[in-house]
Amino acid sequence: MKLFWYSSPQTFYPLAGTLAKWTGALAVVLMVVGLTIGFFVAPTDAQQGEAYRIIYIHVPAAWMSMFIYVVMAFWAGAGLAFNTRLSAMMARALAPTGALMTFIALWTGSLWGKPTWGTYWVWDARLTSELILLFLYLGFMALQASIDDPRRADRAGAVLALVGVVNIPIIYYSVQWWNTLHQGATIKRSSSIESTMLTGMLVMVLAFWMYSIAASLVRVRCIIREREAL
Repeated sequence: MKLFWYSSPQTFYPLAGTLAKWTGALAVVLMVVGLTIGFFVAPTDAQQGEAYRIIYIHVPAAWMSMFIYVVMAFWAGAGLAFNTRLSAMMARALAPTGALMTFIALWTGSLWGKPTWGTYWVWDARLTSELILLFLYLGFMALQASIDDPRRADRAGAVLALVGVVNIPIIYYSVQWWNTLHQGATIKRSSSIESTMLTGMLVMVLAFWMYSIAASLVRVRCIIREREAL
């Protein structure tokens, strides 16, 4: 029952502060370890050379861009269905971090694409659907910012977030459904990846997780202060 006690913005506020400190600290430690392994310890890839090292930023960001959207849509839907204030606040807090992860995934993907494909951008199914994801994040934030009434803004944003969920399986399965330049899912190729490379990537994934949690918790505390006048 104590879990439901934290569903109130006022009671969740101090907990979010504590969790943000711990997850933020873990993010820094894991980021340092992951980048050290990825950039200095892991061996050079036989096919892509040093260019492959961007995987340690690109892959975690791409995974988080999709995962955060699903979580954002879940909280937005919960707020819409049950009219819970904290759920809507969590959805709003997640959107900027999700947009950042999507931008990083697109940016690093273009840098990776230049030496691999010979061009920074192609209208590939995976790249195009990821770009649409960025527009969904930006649209969610713009829609909520354009409505003065917070409750109406939350409801409008929730509808957009729920509709946009259909894009997530399109991103994930695009390399299977269409003939694309983008390689298949990295996690499915993990058995063929050298152990040090895989370790560095997984550490970076955890680092991105911790950062996303910390950033979202800091942001939801700001939203709680604004709405609840704490």
